[in-house]
Amino acid sequence: MVRRIMLALVIGVLFVGLLGTGSLAAPKELTIGLSVPSLSFTWFSFLKGAVEAEARKLGNVKIITVDAENKTSKQMSDIEDLIVKKVDAVLLVPIEVKALIPAVEDLNRAKIPVATVDRRIEGSGLDILVHVGADNVEGGRQAARYIGKLLNGKGNVVEIEGTPGSSPARDRGKGFNEVLKNEFPNIKVVFRQPADFRRADGMNLMENIIQSGKDFDAVFAHNDDMILGALEALKARAGGKKVITMGFDAIEDALNAVEDGTLNGTIEQFPGKQAATALDILVEYLRTGKAPSSKTIWIQPKVITKANLDDAEKRLK
Repeated sequence: MVRRIMLALVIGVLFVGLLGTGSLAAPKELTIGLSVPSLSFTWFSFLKGAVEAEARKLGNVKIITVDAENKTSKQMSDIEDLIVKKVDAVLLVPIEVKALIPAVEDLNRAKIPVATVDRRIEGSGLDILVHVGADNVEGGRQAARYIGKLLNGKGNVVEIEGTPGSSPARDRGKGFNEVLKNEFPNIKVVFRQPADFRRADGMNLMENIIQSGKDFDAVFAHNDDMILGALEALKARAGGKKVITMGFDAIEDALNAVEDGTLNGTIEQFPGKQAATALDILVEYLRTGKAPSSKTIWIQPKVITKANLDDAEKRLK
């Protein structure tokens, strides 16, 4: 009996000692700032939810989300506020590739680690821990090949572009037009104009195209919100021919439209995986000092049609 009591006392002393050194204590709470272009876009709203879910999974990670309302000046101001609040790190989805360079420079001077998600920053001398994003150039290529095959290599296409200067608009357009030029020379882009990734602007633009009398066989939009807006305008067109429609992002409304046959397809770029990967890297760096082995992590996009709807991230159980 005495031996058991002594053993219990020794274990108790060791346990208290470990607590005192922090070996069994919960990790220190980290505060991460998340800056997104606009929560009015379905995609960024989903990404915010994915970041918060991953933070709960990691434990003791607090997320402060700031909405730039699609204004670069607001996003600059948001970053300054996060610096004043002394957040431990920032997850940044920049509106444009260059306009936010001063904000990243300020983060660097404040020694606050920054990771970019989905959209890149392009500037020399910047210290960005990691960029995690989908390969948007490849996504544009996949969209072009899908449309090209459905058109049997011949026809007219409308391209609805995203916000000028943003990396997704530039990269998706680059991949799309590269494949049309090299693999489908008899498919022509007969109209190309930005609609700033907004559903209402996509609808207005498509109404104008229809009223102009242009003949086209397919529409590719740089995101799902714009193609869903264009679909509204196409539905209202009396007696118009059926055209192929393709979006990008695989948001829930687009997946529903694919399921009911009003939208031919969309490109899945796995925002949940992007968000979780970037946050995991930031938190590991803050807690252990371990930097990622690569400064850039690309997640491969995928064409989603009615045939493989269950492969979409938002349909995964």
